[in-house]
Amino acid sequence: MNPFQYQRAGSAAEAVALVAQDPAATFIAGGTSEVDLLKEGVHQPSRLVDLAGLPPGTIAPLNGGLRLGASVSNSAAALHPEIRQRYTAVSEALLAGASTQIRNMATMAGNPLQRTRCPYFRDSGQPCNKRTPGSGCAALGGLNRVHAIFGASSSCVATQPSDLAVALAALDAQVQTTGPGGSRTIAFPDLHRLPGDTPHRDTVLEHGELITAIDLPAFTGRSHYLKVRERASYAYALVSCAVALEMDGTRIRRARIALGGVAHKPWRVPAAEALLAGRKPTEKLFLAAAERAFADAKPLEHNGYKVPMGRSLLLRALLETSGLQPLAGPAGTAFAASVGGVAGLVSSPR
Repeated sequence: MNPFQYQRAGSAAEAVALVAQDPAATFIAGGTSEVDLLKEGVHQPSRLVDLAGLPPGTIAPLNGGLRLGASVSNSAAALHPEIRQRYTAVSEALLAGASTQIRNMATMAGNPLQRTRCPYFRDSGQPCNKRTPGSGCAALGGLNRVHAIFGASSSCVATQPSDLAVALAALDAQVQTTGPGGSRTIAFPDLHRLPGDTPHRDTVLEHGELITAIDLPAFTGRSHYLKVRERASYAYALVSCAVALEMDGTRIRRARIALGGVAHKPWRVPAAEALLAGRKPTEKLFLAAAERAFADAKPLEHNGYKVPMGRSLLLRALLETSGLQPLAGPAGTAFAASVGGVAGLVSSPR
C-alpha cells in the first residue's frame, strides 16, 4: 500500500473542497471496495477524505417516493419496510450482494460506484486501459468469460459489478450530487458511462463531485431482481436483471428492464420494454421480450453463454414479477433474488 494523507471531513462542503483541490484525492465512505483497491495497489490516491464524520443518512418520504441518504447502509436500506414492499427489486439486489458484514458497512452512494471486478484490472502486472490509460486491454485476447456483451469498445470490455445499480436503473432513480460547480440531479441510467476510448472514467461525476442522496420516484407497480452467480453466496453476477412492471387492469401499462453483468453500465433495453407496453402478460410475450433484449449482444470468445443465460433469467424475472410464475421465495429476500450455483442449472427458454 502506498502512503497517503487521511482527513475526516466535517461537512459535505468541506469534503468537496478537500478533494477538489487535489487531483489525486478521493472520497472514502464504507471503504468496502476502496480499501481492497488500495491494498492491491490498483488505486494510489494522494489523499483520502473520510465521509464518516458527516451526519448519518436517513430514508425519508419525498414526493410520493423515497429519498435515501448517501451514507445509509446497504443493510438498513435492504430491510427498510417501505423499500421491501414498494421497491422490492432494490431490497432484493442489496440482499443478493456481498455478506451481512459488508452490507453493514457499504453505503447507498458507494455501492453503485464500486469499480469493475475484471481480473486484469485488479492485477497491476497486466495491461489495462481502465487502470492505466493507454496501456492496452489484456481481457480482449485473454480469458474474458465474465466480460461485456453490450457496449464494449476496443479499449475496454469490463462490466459494472453493482447489483444495486441495476435495480436503481430499472426504477428510474435519480442521483443528487454536490460539487465544485454546485448541485445537480442525474438520472440514474445516465450516471455510468460506456468505455469508449476513456474507460478509466466509470461515471459522469466530475472530480470532487459527491453523491448526497438517491431518490426513488413514486412507484405503484411490482419490481423484482434476479441474479445468477457461480456459488450460492458472496459472488458477483455473471448475469442479472431488474424488472419493474406497472399494470393497467390486466395489461402492462409500462415495463422497465435493466440488465447487469453484461456491460460497462446497467443496460436498459428500450426495444424489449416497448414490446411489453399495452399487452397482456403471457409466457410467449415474455419470451419474445427476452429474445429482443439480447438480440444485439456481441459476445467475446469466452462469454457467449451469457446470451442464453440472460434470456432465461429475464424470462423468469418477467414471469415472477407478473405473477404468472410463483417466486422462489418471499419477495424482498435473498432467496427470491438469487439463482445460485453453476450456470448450467438455469433452464433454457427454448
